Amino acid sequence: MDKKRKDYYKKKLEAKKEELLRHIAAEEEAGRETDEDTSQDIGDKAANSYTKEFLFSQSDGERAQLQLVEDAIARLQNGGFGECEACGEPVQQKRLEAVPWTRHCIECQEKQEQGILEETQ
Repeated sequence: MDKKRKDYYKKKLEAKKEELLRHIAAEEEAGRETDEDTSQDIGDKAANSYTKEFLFSQSDGERAQLQLVEDAIARLQNGGFGECEACGEPVQQKRLEAVPWTRHCIECQEKQEQGILEETQ
């Protein structure tokens, strides 16, 4: 992959990283704010507890995606970006464009989702 293409993906990944960090911070703040009203009845407390758990579960998913983005940035710097971690083949350009933090080509991703992927690394 040429330097221009790597720079393009680096900018794209950095933008996604910043977006995820902002969402995680906002959701954590919203979760903390649900506990601030001490004059709530038991029903309100239960609803707020559910909301808080929901917000934190969303941020857990975003944290996992953030880790994938950070791993992709590291692969860009170390030379493994754009190669499937399972089979070593190049990841399809359209796939990289849609999901630049992907670790697998389409075929290996399908195998992983089916639970039949045997990673070589």
